[in-house]
Amino acid sequence: MYVPRYMFFTKGYGVAKEKLSSFENALRDARIAHLNIVTVSSIFPPRCRIIDMEKGLSKLEAGEITYCVMAREQINEPGRRVVASIGLALPAEPGRYGYLSEHHGFGQTETEAGEYAEDLAASMLANTLGIEFDPNKDYDERRDVFKMSGKIVKSQHTSQGCLGAEGNLWTTVVAAAIFVK
Repeated sequence: MYVPRYMFFTKGYGVAKEKLSSFENALRDARIAHLNIVTVSSIFPPRCRIIDMEKGLSKLEAGEITYCVMAREQINEPGRRVVASIGLALPAEPGRYGYLSEHHGFGQTETEAGEYAEDLAASMLANTLGIEFDPNKDYDERRDVFKMSGKIVKSQHTSQGCLGAEGNLWTTVVAAAIFVK
C-alpha cells in the first residue's frame, strides 16, 4: 500500500510548435519533466506534510513513477489568457484527510483561478465534515463559515497563468501537487 508522506506544489508554462512539446516544456519549467507522472484524484492523505519543492525534488529519482493532482490547459490562440490552478483544504484534525482540487480555464487571472480552486477544495472538505454552508454565498463568506466551524484549519492554492504565444505556437500551463513517499 502506498500512502504519500509528503507533498509539494509546482507550476510552469511552456511554448512550442507542437502541442505535446509545449506540455513537455511546461513540465520542464515546473521541474518535473524527468518523472513518470500519474494523475490521481483529490484526496490529501492524513498526516501528509507539505514540503518545499527543493526538498521534494531531492526525494525523487529520474524516471520514478510519481503521483500527483495536476491542472493543465493548452491553447494555440495568441493573446488569450490561459490558467491552471491547484487548491488545497486541510482539516483541523490531523488524522483526517483533506482535499485537493484542480481548475483550468481561460480568461481568469492566477488569483481568480487560484481562489476558485481553493474554494472547490474547501467546499468538498466542508461537505465531508458536515459543515453547513450556503453554496450561493461568495467564497469569502463561505471561508469565514469554514474557519469558524473549527474543522478546517487551512486552505491555499498555486496557479500558473499566461497569454497564448504569438506565431502559431502552442502554450501550456500546469499546476501540480506532487506526492512523495
